[in-house]
Amino acid sequence: MRALVDLGSRFWAAAVRVASPFHSKARARVNGLLGMWERLEAVAPKLHGCLWMHSASVGEFEQGLPILEAIKAERPELPVLLTFQSPSGFEARKHHPLATHVEYLPTDTARNAQRLIDHIRPAAVIWVKYEFWYHYLDTLHRSGIPTFLVSAIFRPDQPFFRWYGSAWRHMLRCFKQVFVQDERSRALLSDLGLGSVSVAGDTRFDRVLRIAEEGATVPLAKAFHEADPGPVLIAGSTWPTDEDMIAKALNGMRTTPRLLVVPHEPTGTAVDRVMDLMPAPVVRWTLVETGPHGNMQDVQRANTLVMDRTGLLARTYQHADMAYVGGGFGDGIHSLLEAAAWGVPVLFGPRHTKFAEARGLIDAGGGHEVRSEAELRDRLDHWTNDPEARRAAGSAARNYVQAHAGATSRIVPIVLRSLSSRPDQ
Repeated sequence: MRALVDLGSRFWAAAVRVASPFHSKARARVNGLLGMWERLEAVAPKLHGCLWMHSASVGEFEQGLPILEAIKAERPELPVLLTFQSPSGFEARKHHPLATHVEYLPTDTARNAQRLIDHIRPAAVIWVKYEFWYHYLDTLHRSGIPTFLVSAIFRPDQPFFRWYGSAWRHMLRCFKQVFVQDERSRALLSDLGLGSVSVAGDTRFDRVLRIAEEGATVPLAKAFHEADPGPVLIAGSTWPTDEDMIAKALNGMRTTPRLLVVPHEPTGTAVDRVMDLMPAPVVRWTLVETGPHGNMQDVQRANTLVMDRTGLLARTYQHADMAYVGGGFGDGIHSLLEAAAWGVPVLFGPRHTKFAEARGLIDAGGGHEVRSEAELRDRLDHWTNDPEARRAAGSAARNYVQAHAGATSRIVPIVLRSLSSRPDQ
C-alpha cells in the first residue's frame, strides 16, 4: 500500500509539472516550489518549536484561523508556520500577520516529509478539514509530534470506510486527536475503532461571527446599497451557470432587485462576461476604485455592480438584503455562512449534500435550494415584495449561525496543553 501511495504522489507531482505551461494554478505551484528548501533553511531557526498549521486553500485556512488567533492570544511569542496546497491559498495569505513563515507544502514523499520536519521541529501541528497526506502524517506520528485534525467531517462513501482504504485509515490513526463537526462523523470513526475523536463543531461559525462582530464596512458596497430603498441581491462566488440563471431570473421579475455580483474567479474575461449579461447600467468595481473611469455617482446609479476584487466578499454580504451563493450547479456550494452571519437569507443550487450548513439553513428557514431559473425567480420575487418574510428568513439564518458557534473554545485548550508539554526545541 505504501508503494501505491508513493506512486500516486509522484504521478500527481508529474501531472502538475506537465500541466503547468497550460494551467495557471499548476504553473503557480511549480514556480512557487522553486527555492522552497532554501527559504525554509534560512528561516528554520525562527521556526523551531513552532505551531504548524496546514490548509488546502483559503477556505480551509479561514476555517482554521479562529484556532490560530486564540492560540496566539495565549502564546504571542509562539512561531507559526502556515503551509498551503493550492496557489490561491498561498497567494492570498503569504503575508499573514500571525505567520512567521508561509510556504507551499512540498510533494508528499517520505524524504520531503522528514526533511521539512527536521527543518522546522514543530511543537504541534494542526491540519484543517480535508487534508490527508500519508508521508507527512506518518512521519509526524513516528516523531511523536502531536498532530490535530480540526473541523473534519466524514461520509460513508469516503476511502477510509472502504475495503481498499487501509492507507487512509492509517492516516487517521496518526492524529493525536480528531475534532469532527458532527455526531455522524464520530460514529463512523468509532466503527473503525478510532477512540481519539471529539465532536467539537465547525470553526467556520466562529470565524464568520467574528467578521460580523468586527463590523467593518465596505464603502463601495455600502454606497450601492444605500442609493435606493429597494433590496440588493449579492451573488457571491458565482460561476457561469449561476450567472446565466440569475440573469434569466431577474429578467422575468415584477420588481427587480439591484445586483452586486462577485465572480468566483474575477479575471478579465469572466468579469466582462458578467458585465454583458446583467441588468444595465453595469459598473465595474475596480474602475471606480482607481478613479478617472468612474466615481461614486456611477455606483449609486447602477443596477449592477461587478466586484473584480478578491478578499472582500465575507464583509460585503452585510450590505445585502438577500444572497445567492454560487457553486451549487458545479462541484459544490461556496460559503453560505459568510452571508448568514450577517442575517442575510441565502439561496443556492442543488449540489450541497456535502455541506451540513446547507441542510441546517434550509431546516432553520434561513436558506433555500433552487434548481431552476423559475424557482430562483419565485423566491426572489417573494423576498423582494415581502420585506417581513425576507427579514424573518435573515433572522433565522443569523440564529442558526449563532447556535452552532463555539468549536474554537472546545479545541484550543487541548492544543495549548500539547504545546505546553513540549518546550521550544
